[in-house]
Amino acid sequence: MENVSFNDIFKSSILEKTSSFSIVDSLIGLLVAFFVGLFIYFVYKKTFSGVIYSHTFNISLIIMSMATALIIMGISSNVLLSLGMVGALSIVRFRTPIKDPMDIVYIFWAIVSGILCGAGFIPLVVIGSILIGAVLIIFINKIKIENPYLLIVKYSDLNVENSIEHVVSESSRKYSVKSKSVMPGHDYEVTYEIRVKDEDLGFINNISDMDAVKSAVMLSYDGNFTA
Repeated sequence: MENVSFNDIFKSSILEKTSSFSIVDSLIGLLVAFFVGLFIYFVYKKTFSGVIYSHTFNISLIIMSMATALIIMGISSNVLLSLGMVGALSIVRFRTPIKDPMDIVYIFWAIVSGILCGAGFIPLVVIGSILIGAVLIIFINKIKIENPYLLIVKYSDLNVENSIEHVVSESSRKYSVKSKSVMPGHDYEVTYEIRVKDEDLGFINNISDMDAVKSAVMLSYDGNFTA
């Protein structure tokens, strides 16, 4: 019969893992991930150009960097744990829609920064984050992107088409007809893509005042419809 000592009773694999765990390295990685996430937070706030700023989304970028670093630290020394973690994370599905493509850039930036911090590539993540932040600030704040407008006009008389197009051509630098619809009751709808002159949208009032024009709606178009 095999003898079991007092130490064997309290022997645990958890204690063995704890003994090989470096608290200093982990704290350094998490702190760097926090400060990099904080840098991403300020860059996102500085470069945000939308209508509704989401403070919770911005804070989630910091947590995402730290959580990713924590995961990488946990799986870096254990192959079985890494396989199990990949399998567990593969069943997670995020249903929150991403409206702005730039939000995906910031999410990817936060995840990559967390991975590098967890793997110990501190100089790489610091230098890379500074360069990425500088590029975002320069290109988003300094370079003005002019989005076109969509003009949707509903009318009931075909004779007013020439008048509408004349006003559009006089008030825009460039325009094109995107669609034209014929609806029941002899109503018509035409959609123009317009690049206006000096952001002057007053011509829409002239169109709406025309006889036989039922409505005139102007939408800003940047890939999504924004009223």
